[in-house]
Amino acid sequence: MSLVNTIDRNNVPQHIAVIMDGNGRWAKQQGKFRVFGHKHGVKSVREVTEGAAELGVKYLTLYAFSTENWNRPKLEIDALMTLMVKTIKSETDTLMKNNIRLSTIGQTENLPNDCKEELKQAMELTKDNTHMTLILALSYSSKWDIVDSVKKIATQYKSGDINLEDINEELISNTLATKHFPDPDLMIRTSGEQRISNYLLWELAYSEFYFTDVLWPDFRKEHLHAAIANYQQRERRFGKTGEQVAKNKS
Repeated sequence: MSLVNTIDRNNVPQHIAVIMDGNGRWAKQQGKFRVFGHKHGVKSVREVTEGAAELGVKYLTLYAFSTENWNRPKLEIDALMTLMVKTIKSETDTLMKNNIRLSTIGQTENLPNDCKEELKQAMELTKDNTHMTLILALSYSSKWDIVDSVKKIATQYKSGDINLEDINEELISNTLATKHFPDPDLMIRTSGEQRISNYLLWELAYSEFYFTDVLWPDFRKEHLHAAIANYQQRERRFGKTGEQVAKNKS
């Protein structure tokens, strides 16, 4: 029996976050430059996006470019930005066909103008799609987002719009870039690394983590199915005991 047929469609993660790692190592194994790995990673993005949509996942967040990535060699950054523009342009039809809305989080104002324009057009074209939301984390850093949240709250407090007692988890969540999306249920990281690399630090507080040795350019629907199948074997307690969780289900 195919693994996808074992997945309980009533217990699919509502929101999956992915750290797409291993492009550079994959390219090195082929004796190629890092950009070669990034190009081949585009197919994995398509596979995972379509695979998630097919299973009924409502939100898929991909860590496409971190603020730290700006420190990479200029040649690689330029190639990545060019690839991003081409990919967004070529994949918009796929998003429309699958009724997927495109959104972003991060300091996208720092992206090149042509990249910003393609993003703007794609998000406008797909804004009314309802089956799934694909969120690209671009020029994103969770620490940046939390610091920005603190600044917003401090400004509101200084102006008298909120009181000290108003500052709580809900207020912080509502001032983050991710305020329009639920917290991830499952976080997947490829390539064997086991860290979260400044990614959704607030939002991943109670997410399930799944690490795989598969390099991102080799990641396909069956690997996504394996991650979800593993997720469905876990008991999510959110600080409660197993007995409490079982009682609430009954």
